Amino acid sequence: MTRRGRLIAGLAGAILAVTTLRMPAQVMAPAPAQAPAKADAEFARRAYDIYRTMVQSSPYRLLSWQYLGPTNISGRATDIAVAERPSGRRIYAAYATSGVWKTDDDGATWQAVFENQPSTSIGDIAVAPSNPEVLWVGTGESNLFRASMPGVGVFKSIDGGRTFQHSGLTDTQTIARVVIHPANPDIVYVASCGHAWTDNETRGVFKTTNGGKTWTKVLSKSPRTGAIDLVMDPSDPNTLYAATWQRLRRKWSDPRVEPGYSESGIWKTTDAGQTWTDASQGLPAPQFRGRIGLDVSRSNPNVLYAFVDSYEDGRSPRENERDAYGRPIVESRIKAAEIYRTDEKGRTWRKVSASDDFMLQHSGTYGWVFGQIRVDPSDENTIYTMGLNLNVSHDAGRTFAILRSMHGDHHGLWIDPKSSALLYNVNDGGFYSSADAGKTWTFATAAGGATL
Repeated sequence: MTRRGRLIAGLAGAILAVTTLRMPAQVMAPAPAQAPAKADAEFARRAYDIYRTMVQSSPYRLLSWQYLGPTNISGRATDIAVAERPSGRRIYAAYATSGVWKTDDDGATWQAVFENQPSTSIGDIAVAPSNPEVLWVGTGESNLFRASMPGVGVFKSIDGGRTFQHSGLTDTQTIARVVIHPANPDIVYVASCGHAWTDNETRGVFKTTNGGKTWTKVLSKSPRTGAIDLVMDPSDPNTLYAATWQRLRRKWSDPRVEPGYSESGIWKTTDAGQTWTDASQGLPAPQFRGRIGLDVSRSNPNVLYAFVDSYEDGRSPRENERDAYGRPIVESRIKAAEIYRTDEKGRTWRKVSASDDFMLQHSGTYGWVFGQIRVDPSDENTIYTMGLNLNVSHDAGRTFAILRSMHGDHHGLWIDPKSSALLYNVNDGGFYSSADAGKTWTFATAAGGATL
């Protein structure tokens, strides 16, 4: 047998020994006889604690593994957060199935910081503006791909990602946004979209004022309507805007607007979540509203943009027209991606995007996967939208250009507030960075970066 063969055989034997080892009674934690009939996040979290106890007691716990390749893998990334630390900038990238990773050298090397947790499906991450060592992780991807995994609530780190503590909202299962107060890191808002497949009560906007010890549901519509986005006014932390989304994934189809749905919309609070008012005036009628993405202009907080997946009838299918999966389109095309703007803090909205094939095809035929929109921190008229491509508009959404080709399906974008030419983007291929406003991109790999 070759040396490599002996190594593989030895590792296989070690794995078999770990899986068949009879653990001493004093280290075996009691486990339920069987899993519950439907997904139970608290069950999964407790089961993972049992697993960690077993690993810590195993005689093979010191067995180390070496990654051999390939080096060109990445995977669907969902969000980005940046910590400006005294020692330099730290970038966090969140993934749909592989937790959270960090880099302290602008993407040259990466380390996993959230790989040993009961769920490594990440919906959103956020760094406290007042303390770069405080990182919040919301588990459970909210894009509802067929491969999306449920989360088990929120986790908090107060030491820059070295350790994490579970901090509640276990049954949210999908978390769309985490927003932290600019001056008080113990005040946190979470937008929960809830279970993918079933109605549940843990949907809406939740708030903690004690760092996650307790939570209050401050915005709630119904067990089928959650919050899919949330932004805070940069000039007033008591003013927030939330987008609600009424949706349920069916066994036979993707989440769609169904007959009788009327609870998707935009809501505004000016008293830190105590009361909310409907801020949907000017959007498509409620029965046509799908997923909604939000962002507010940092340079002019009166201005906000909404990215609406509109289900209003658009046009008839063209001859031999097919969807993103190659299937013939036989029904009328919906209007799909539409961009709305308000110049008066949400009092009224107006459509600013064109009604053309670019917007109709912006998100393919699955707009429920997308919905992210970003406003340039220094220019209220420059916006980015994420769909099949990463797109930029310099005229407040009237026209768009596709940025240089990268991997498809885009889910997150961070724009440097000090230099808008510096962009960090995440998509189905992983993490990309650009120092020239998207003309060229560097792709993060295990072996370093590759310029495109």
